[in-house]
Amino acid sequence: MNLKYGFFPGCTLKSAEKELMMSTMEVARALGIELIELDGWTCCGASHIQDYDEFTATLVNARNIALGEKLGVEKIVTVCNTCTLMLRTAKKKIDEDGELKEKVNTGLERAGMQYKGTAEVTHLLWVLLEDYGLERLKEKVVRPLNGLKVANFYGCHILMPPNVMGFENPKNPQSMELIAEALGAETVNFDQRLACCGFHAVFPAEKEVNKLTRINCLSPKEAGADCLVTPCPLCQMQLDAYQPGAQKGLDQDITIPVLHLPQLIGLALGIDPDKLGIQRHVVDVIPMLRALA
Repeated sequence: MNLKYGFFPGCTLKSAEKELMMSTMEVARALGIELIELDGWTCCGASHIQDYDEFTATLVNARNIALGEKLGVEKIVTVCNTCTLMLRTAKKKIDEDGELKEKVNTGLERAGMQYKGTAEVTHLLWVLLEDYGLERLKEKVVRPLNGLKVANFYGCHILMPPNVMGFENPKNPQSMELIAEALGAETVNFDQRLACCGFHAVFPAEKEVNKLTRINCLSPKEAGADCLVTPCPLCQMQLDAYQPGAQKGLDQDITIPVLHLPQLIGLALGIDPDKLGIQRHVVDVIPMLRALA
């Protein structure tokens, strides 16, 4: 089985949330997955760039994909919902429009590059299910998360639009639940499971997004969850870093730790929590870990 992938880390893992880069690489090593970081990658545009210049958004991500193609890999992996969406959107547009592909390659030629369309863009969550397999993942578990009640927060961009993402039913996804249960955890259903985290609107509409963060944290807490888990670093940052601000003025406690998917997996693999960067979170995860001990 070929478990070698081009790796597009995205800006968040390289700057604001380096702990998620740590945990991703630790988990990949433990599972025997080789992630080769794309040399010279640039920001995907974070779902905003196309509002200013749609062609530039396509060209930038065609370049990122071309960097993966140069590695000769079949798949380029991300651990960010938005990065996955942006790269897959560009690929779909180019692969379906020969004239656009020619225009893109005219632009890339100035950098000595070419987009061929040979590499698929995927997410680590999908890789674990499609390529790695749940049974193999279960075999790697050395510290089952027995008794841990996990609320899976998907985030918008890994599900929508379905004609671009298309891995599973966007109205009733099960991939996160399957992973959590393979790790020994119990999954908790809650109203906000498929909600937006609000990250992309936090600056122009901070008041409204704080209200959304309150609902997104309170919903799983009231459902009995011990933690929120998301496959997206932007969702993780929004729900963790902005949680104290969302708590202000409320009598009801919304506090709940928020993990990125590789961190949850890393705990079940027996990786030291410090190596997963859990100590860097805004909302304290240590009480949850003590309850697991």
